[in-house]
Order: sequence, then structure tokens, then C-alpha cells
Amino acid sequence: MKQAIGKYLQHLQSVRNSSPHTILNYGHDLEQFVTYLSPPGEQPPALPKITHLIIREFVGHLHEQGLEKSSIARKLAALRSFFKYCVREGMIKENPARLVPTPKLPKRIPSVLSAEEMNGFLNELAGTGPAATGGRLPAKKGEGGAAPGSKSTGSEGLLLRRDRALLELLYAAGLRVSELTGLNLEDMEQNERMLRVRGKGNKERIVPYGTKAQEALEKYWPLREQLLLPTAGSGGTRRAVPRTNAVFLNYAGTRLTQRSVGRIVKKYVKLVNINWDLHPHSLRHAFATHLLADGADLRAIQELLGHQSLSTTQKYTHASIRQLMEIYDKSHPHA
Repeated sequence: MKQAIGKYLQHLQSVRNSSPHTILNYGHDLEQFVTYLSPPGEQPPALPKITHLIIREFVGHLHEQGLEKSSIARKLAALRSFFKYCVREGMIKENPARLVPTPKLPKRIPSVLSAEEMNGFLNELAGTGPAATGGRLPAKKGEGGAAPGSKSTGSEGLLLRRDRALLELLYAAGLRVSELTGLNLEDMEQNERMLRVRGKGNKERIVPYGTKAQEALEKYWPLREQLLLPTAGSGGTRRAVPRTNAVFLNYAGTRLTQRSVGRIVKKYVKLVNINWDLHPHSLRHAFATHLLADGADLRAIQELLGHQSLSTTQKYTHASIRQLMEIYDKSHPHA
């Protein structure tokens, strides 16, 4: 069984183009299943001997451990996918996990900022509010700012031009963070304002972006070139920065990481003194909800977001209705 799991994980990487995060999680989930099947001193049973009853017992064991339903559902999804692969490879005849029901998950409606709130936040960074008036927070290494002794833009030590460009693009194109940090220069058609985005499973889609994001990007390009200049090393020598085609760079001139984007979002929320629990995916939620509220077709939003299933996109209809009710409650005199 361990050998089959190793082949399956390799299949996810080389054939399915699954993300490293997915491969790591599925590997942990399958390893936990093997551990459950093989107490100390025992070998796990052969694949054909694993029945849906054994998998149901495993699910019951997870419930007893107090795992969240969402975590159990993911582990069950990993088992279904693994056994489906084993059937396709001729290792077993039927998928035993197919007969085990998924725990019913509560419907989670994403919390979304209104269009006015999002515009206000981004306008602060555009120079019309206090966030753009001159780096009131110290720039810290690893948080999107310039590190001591590195290339800096003077009063823009916070790399405000880069940060505003990436925030505008997250909102304008509804990108996942991995899609934003994975963008390369050749993926951008600036005249047409189009992006070629690689989403989950390495699937490509074309997404437009607006004039506000274009203006922010045009202000960022000179800074990007500056980040690629040689830096001062030890002993006064000049250390060359490897050329990269990544769109968004960190202070060292290399590709910005997903974790850094998360820190950048948190930093600017604090800088403009807003008590929001905002994270990078919040801008993707806002993108979808605001399009829907202005009459965009749900199928079109599904294409723009890169959702495989329309049911995934439909959660934004609930978010839009909830936002409408909140406005009603605040505004209507007899609410």
C-alpha cells in the first residue's frame, strides 16, 4: 500500500499538475490512514482487502478524535482520489471509498467588503489618503519593505508602488495569491489589459484587468527595474541580482512569495487604521461579489475565477444577498 501511495503522489505531481500544498496534504492524509490500519508491529492490509466498512471505521475514529467536519471531508476526498487511481491502474477492481458518505458541511458565506469600502481602501494607497503620505511604518525585512542596507526608494521604503500594484491587480482580476505570485512578464498583454493566469491543476485562463490596475502597474515598472540592480555585498563588492521574469519582486530582486503578500495586506490594513480581518483572498471575494451585484452573469464569473464547478461560484450569490440585507437593515426606516 505504501508503494501505491508513493506512485499516486508522483502521479499527482507529474500528470495532474497538483499544487505542492495539495500533494503534501494528501500525503499526510494517506499516511494517517496507513497508520490507522497498521498498529505497532503489524503490516497494513493489502489493497484488495480494504473495504468501505474499514474506511467508515476510520471516519468514525476521526470523529472521536474531535476533527472538524471539513478536515474529515478532505481526508475522505484524498482516499477517494487514491483508490480511484488504484482502480485505473488495475490494482483493485472497485473504489471502496466511493460508498462512504461525506460529512455534511455547514455552508460558509465569505465575508465581503462593500464596493465603497474597497474603493476607499485602495484610494488610500493611490495617494488620496494618509497611507500614501510617506511611510509612517518602519520597513521590515520579509514584510514587503526594504531591508536595512538594501535597495530603497527613499520615502517609499515600504515599496508602496509595488504593493499598490499587486493589491489593485488582486482585486481587478480576482486572482488567487498563488496566481499573482506566479505571474511572469510574458503572461501580461498590457495594451489589451489581459492576463494569462495559471490556476489550480496548472489550468490556464485569460482574465482582463482595469485601468486603475494598469495605472498602478505603470508606476511600479521603474521600481521593478531598480530592484534588479546589483546590490552592495560584504567588503564593498557589488552582488549581481539574478534576472527573473516574475512580475512582482521582493527587496532582494527575486519572486515575491505568497506569505509576503499576506503580510503586505495586513500591513496596509493597519496603516490605514481600519479594523478589518482582511487577507489576500478577501480581494478575490470582493471581485466576485461586486461583479455579481452589478449584474454580471454567474457563468462569466465562474470563468473569470477559474472555478471548475458552478456550485463553488454560487456561494457569492449568498454573500451578495447578505450584503443587500445588511444595507437594508441600516438604511430602511422601518427595517
